[in-house]
Amino acid sequence: MRIAVLSDIHDNIWKLDVALKAVVTCDAMICCGDLCSPFIIAQLGRGFAGPIHIVFGNNDADLFRITSKAREFPHVLLRGEYFEETFDGRKVAVNHFDNIAKALAAGEQHDVVFYGHNHVFEIRPFGKTLAVNPGSIMGCQFDKDAKPIAVESSFVIYDTGSGVAEGYVISGAGSVRRI
Repeated sequence: MRIAVLSDIHDNIWKLDVALKAVVTCDAMICCGDLCSPFIIAQLGRGFAGPIHIVFGNNDADLFRITSKAREFPHVLLRGEYFEETFDGRKVAVNHFDNIAKALAAGEQHDVVFYGHNHVFEIRPFGKTLAVNPGSIMGCQFDKDAKPIAVESSFVIYDTGSGVAEGYVISGAGSVRRI
């Protein structure tokens, strides 16, 4: 099973469109929060046919309208702020925040923990648990003074059979390449 993992979309509909085309053959999608606006739910729901599991982030403020929009797409599953599930024999945990996710990974109770929040792409083992931050679809990070820095938008595809997570970046021209 191949799982597309996206995070921190922050309303970047253009980069999201490219990512959705790149992951169309995946079996499921996990979104680690910060979609931001309710219209992103419609773009996700129309752009990916498989189950889409979404956790909320700190910038998903309009939960009423996000939830209302999700009802239009039965395959869009809103999971709250945290969820665990087994996919193809792999125990998965998902949360938006990096500090919580890394603590979960350090506990080694899951095969993989997906998270976002800091917009920094990272695939890192914690003992037997893999911690995966797909980076941001938004394409921005922040320096120590909270000034924005443009970076390439990124996402991950996780293979439950091999337990391998592979990162991909979206170029400014709209092409996708493996990291």
